[in-house]
Amino acid sequence: MRDQEPSHQDSTVSAAPTDVVVVGAGIAGLHAASLVADAGRSVVVLEASGRVGGRLRSTPDGADLGATWFWPGEQRVASLVAKHAIATHSQYLDGDAVYHAAEGAQRVDGNPLDVPSRRFVHGAESLAAAVAASLPSDVVRLLQPVSSIRQTNDRLAIDGPASMVTAQHVIIAIPPALAAQDISFDPPLPDRLAQLISQTPVWMGGITKVVARYDRPFWRDQGLAGSGISHIGPVREFHDMSGPDGAAAALFGFVSGQAPGSATATHDEVLAQLIVMFGPDAGEPVELIIQDWRQERHTTPAGAEQLANYQTYGHPDYQHPTFEGRLHWASTETGTVSPGHIEGALQAAERAVDSILAKS
Repeated sequence: MRDQEPSHQDSTVSAAPTDVVVVGAGIAGLHAASLVADAGRSVVVLEASGRVGGRLRSTPDGADLGATWFWPGEQRVASLVAKHAIATHSQYLDGDAVYHAAEGAQRVDGNPLDVPSRRFVHGAESLAAAVAASLPSDVVRLLQPVSSIRQTNDRLAIDGPASMVTAQHVIIAIPPALAAQDISFDPPLPDRLAQLISQTPVWMGGITKVVARYDRPFWRDQGLAGSGISHIGPVREFHDMSGPDGAAAALFGFVSGQAPGSATATHDEVLAQLIVMFGPDAGEPVELIIQDWRQERHTTPAGAEQLANYQTYGHPDYQHPTFEGRLHWASTETGTVSPGHIEGALQAAERAVDSILAKS
């Protein structure tokens, strides 16, 4: 949904002070900025890449290369969807699944892999784009990486190669491990927190997402749900990613378990597996997209595949700001509700903003 990106400033950020600086224009950072602006405070969002959305990334026709679903009970997502009139539809569930093992592929009665959930008609990025578009035009500033955050008297100075701004509060809305790699802190973070952020896994950071687009959802003609599980790989699971009524037909899946630095699945490997699992029609996609999130410089730090301690998600140390209450954590990994999901990102953003507003 690139056509929905907001206007923004790419020039050097001035040193004019602001109330809050948000690092990262993913859904957590954008939601936090919206809440700050709604409270009447000044806010700037500094985004290192040239787009908004972070891990909410979609093709122009709505195929999701990052986050895909939200689930019943995730009221923050539902509320934001309603507020911005974002079109959604139900995940396709009907039909049988496919099980892929050494002896080949076999049909499984029913669909034990998928559960009732919602998807975005125009891709998850449409939600991020809508939130960004609702902000004043000078709030979101793309191509503005942050390299250091310094405490100066009663403010924080946020520096980067093309930016310098001061703020009363900073919300870090990028994965903690990425902040550990890219941002220096002065004074240094407490040892325990510094160790925590460097060890917290990036949700889906080591994963490759595969999307195979077709001219029609042929698997439905066979009574298949488009879901499958594989112990052979390289894709470990598949799901139907077609739009409403099968339009923009697609299958998608996840490649995991790559060794650090190793190449991800190739087009030929994925096509061969698709044919085995779903038949010869699967070997003729309109497009095959292989999105290796390890290569996303502004999302995933080097060596993300080796971070595996998911017990760090929602850690108590993320719930309390440091730098005398001025430095806050708000990526989905820091959420105490549905960490890793869009819902977790929104909850973390709300917690950070609540903490800021309570102090002033």
